[in-house]
Amino acid sequence: MTSASTAAVFHALDTLDAKAFAELFAHDGNATYGNGPTLEGRAMVEAGAVGFFDTIGGMQHDIVDEWVVGNDTIVELAVTYTRKDGHKVSIPVVSIWTVGGSGLIDTYRVFFDVAPVFA
Repeated sequence: MTSASTAAVFHALDTLDAKAFAELFAHDGNATYGNGPTLEGRAMVEAGAVGFFDTIGGMQHDIVDEWVVGNDTIVELAVTYTRKDGHKVSIPVVSIWTVGGSGLIDTYRVFFDVAPVFA
């Protein structure tokens, strides 16, 4: 069964709701996507999401497996991106995050090769 926090993260992403996604983060939380720079703070996380969402037509996260160990969550996914030209591309993704004492995300890391989406 998918945890409530995992469902909230991927619902915000699948609905392209950058504000709702950023609100899942502590004010000083951070996010790192692939080999990109770390986005520091809720405002940068939201701006980064907006910037990425502008490059795609949509996305759908399908959870393959989830592990919650203490404050850490690891999720294996198959993510289907809808490109701006309407074509769909699916890639494997792993997302890992840590929740702090506030109950919000302190660190969020995504491991994927997004190149096929833009090929």
